[in-house]
Amino acid sequence: MTSVSKETGAAILKRLDFLYGQRAADLLTKIEQLLEKHRAKIPEHSAAHSENQLWDESTVVLITYGDQVQDATTPALRTLRNFLIEYQLDRALDTIHLLPIFPYSSDDGFSVIDYRMIREDLGDWNDVAHLRTKFSIAVDFVINHCSKESSWFAGFLNGEKPYTDFFIEVDPQTDLSRVTRPRTSPLLTPVQTNRGQRYVWSTFSADQMDLNFSSGELLLEMLDILLFYVSQGAKIIRLDAIGFLWKQIGTSCMHLPQTHEIIKLMRDVVDAVAPGTILLTETNVPHQENISYFGAGDEARAVYQFSLAPLLLDAYFRSDASLLQRWLDELEYPEAGMTFFNFTASHDGIGVRPLEGIVSSEGIDAMAQKVIELGGCVSWRKKPDGSRSPYELNITYFSAMHDVDPTLHIRKFLASQAFMLALRGIPGVYFHSLIGTENDREGMEQTGHARSINRQKFSSDEIRQRLAAAESKQRIVFDQYRRLLAIRRQQKAFHPDGGQRILPLHDPRILGFERTSPDKSEQIFVLANFSEDEVLVPLSSGTTELRDLLSGKRTTGSHYQLAAYEIAWLS
Repeated sequence: MTSVSKETGAAILKRLDFLYGQRAADLLTKIEQLLEKHRAKIPEHSAAHSENQLWDESTVVLITYGDQVQDATTPALRTLRNFLIEYQLDRALDTIHLLPIFPYSSDDGFSVIDYRMIREDLGDWNDVAHLRTKFSIAVDFVINHCSKESSWFAGFLNGEKPYTDFFIEVDPQTDLSRVTRPRTSPLLTPVQTNRGQRYVWSTFSADQMDLNFSSGELLLEMLDILLFYVSQGAKIIRLDAIGFLWKQIGTSCMHLPQTHEIIKLMRDVVDAVAPGTILLTETNVPHQENISYFGAGDEARAVYQFSLAPLLLDAYFRSDASLLQRWLDELEYPEAGMTFFNFTASHDGIGVRPLEGIVSSEGIDAMAQKVIELGGCVSWRKKPDGSRSPYELNITYFSAMHDVDPTLHIRKFLASQAFMLALRGIPGVYFHSLIGTENDREGMEQTGHARSINRQKFSSDEIRQRLAAAESKQRIVFDQYRRLLAIRRQQKAFHPDGGQRILPLHDPRILGFERTSPDKSEQIFVLANFSEDEVLVPLSSGTTELRDLLSGKRTTGSHYQLAAYEIAWLS
């Protein structure tokens, strides 16, 4: 008996034939063996999930490092779980996205040495299982590259099969000018092998060696790792930097058809054993490129909504939501079984490439200048013509919402989060947004990396002290954010598949939209004021009583008054 249905087997074989030609049949047999190997290990709840159980209004993802909260005497994953339970976050959050939890050599975990082993300071897979008793788990799959210190790369240097095929050697005289670059560092890294000096493809840094997916053996290895994560109970698999996956000299090496075909193959594989697993693609690129990863409903189930964070920031910077409204009004949502992953902040900076075609280059430059004025910085990328342009803004979202009035600062920040939480899709909340962290300039100066400004770690004593002062900014943000999440998860209208309609309010200072539950039984009107002015918002009906779920205010009038930077969820 085969491990896949006849239909699935035929689909996989067709993809393999496109990617690997004559090796397709042999690779299919080996993939079926992998499925058989892992099937018995996959938790029953994962195997039983279906497309009807992917997500609902309670699905909220916390993005965090495994060692975000540390205690010298306890493995960090246990310390993190203890913190989350102590502060009752299991009542507000559904899923924990663990940023890379594996041994690594650089980039705060994204230069993976061993994909199957958890770092000793974090604990082990039993600690992940313990976390999973309270939360669903999202695991980071750093699929494009691995560490220079990995055993795979050591095998490459020593001329050992199959590792000599796991990496990409290129003659340094080759014209690579068309390759899309996210960094200003060299694309090729010289290394000394037992065959002499070789130049190896390294998109992100000299410590992160790109993997060669034209190797069938490498594909099998990565599928084995993917299924291993599923067998450990991962509900969401985040595919890091996936757009760079396939290399073909003479092209941009970005979003190539082969890359899409590999993601579809991964979808076929996980659907065969755990159809409730969500593949989440991370592609910090212009919107139309980004949404290509939905495929025809056969690729990613969820796609990062990268345009949201910088557009929301722009609206608050200029007290003008017209660009954000136009984008939302034109946004097309995927069919059921696929959704956007909405977020304002993450371990990375705020990418500005997703603004291409939406915000002018002058507008992007103005945003970058504002971020610098607020104590942040800007990371750059090299363009094909040799010039550079902003790639991402490095600042905490809380610091980006700064106001000289502390009350307005907190209100503006929480409004930005409430806006994101109300949009159609799955919301992702970065740990530092949850507690209102300011820019970590000291950490950035220590590491020399701009992204460190938003990656501060805490001892358990330190974070408790920060949250102990009832009047501190961090405690106020933390308490109010938890309240936002608790309210949100009770509203059927905030189901990721619920309807969304932009309201015609004709005032650039305000933006409103209507959310409707999938069964049409509940509606919520979201109204947001992006300015420091008090604004009267016209309502379509003056007869139905509306209550703001956030403030408790009620109205039956023809207008609703929003204070400076206020947001309302009217039910």
